[in-house]
Parts: sequence; C-alpha cells; structure tokens
Amino acid sequence: MEAAFKAINDVTRREILQFLIQGPQNAGQIAKQFDMTKPSISHHLDLLKQAQLIDAVKKGQFIHYSLNKKGFESIHQWFQGFAQHFEFPKPKIRL
Repeated sequence: MEAAFKAINDVTRREILQFLIQGPQNAGQIAKQFDMTKPSISHHLDLLKQAQLIDAVKKGQFIHYSLNKKGFESIHQWFQGFAQHFEFPKPKIRL
C-alpha cells in the first residue's frame, strides 16, 4: 500500500495513470505525452509497476502498459474504511 501512495503522490505518475485509462499504451506512446526524457518515463513506469498500479506485457518488440485493477482495488478498499464514517451528499441528477 505504501508503494501505491508513493506512486500516486507524483503528478507525472498520476497523469500517466489517467492516460492509460484510454487503454494499453507502449512506452513511446506514453513518452510523447510528456516533455521529459525516455529514461525518466521508464523510471515513472517502473515505480507504477512496483506499486502494482500498472501491468507490463511484451508484445513483439514493444512493452504495453495498462492499468492493474488489483492495485486500485486495494487503495479503494482502504479509502472505503473511512467512507463509512462520513455521510456524503447524494449527487443531484440534472435533466
């Protein structure tokens, strides 16, 4: 859990996670979204993998990264433990 919170503490890693909502991407596709070196992107991807927030699958000569549901489930479960102590307003539906 600590690795996951460390990973999402960085804005670049949060932006990578948001980009991966679109589906699996290779490192080059991810790197195009940022103004930083490919080794820096690789470092961010490695930390996200260590935190189990993304998966990496080799396809041919490329590694495709995608969101890892398991990592997000553990964070969600942790937050849910707090949610039971609060009353949240129901969202208003606009027609």
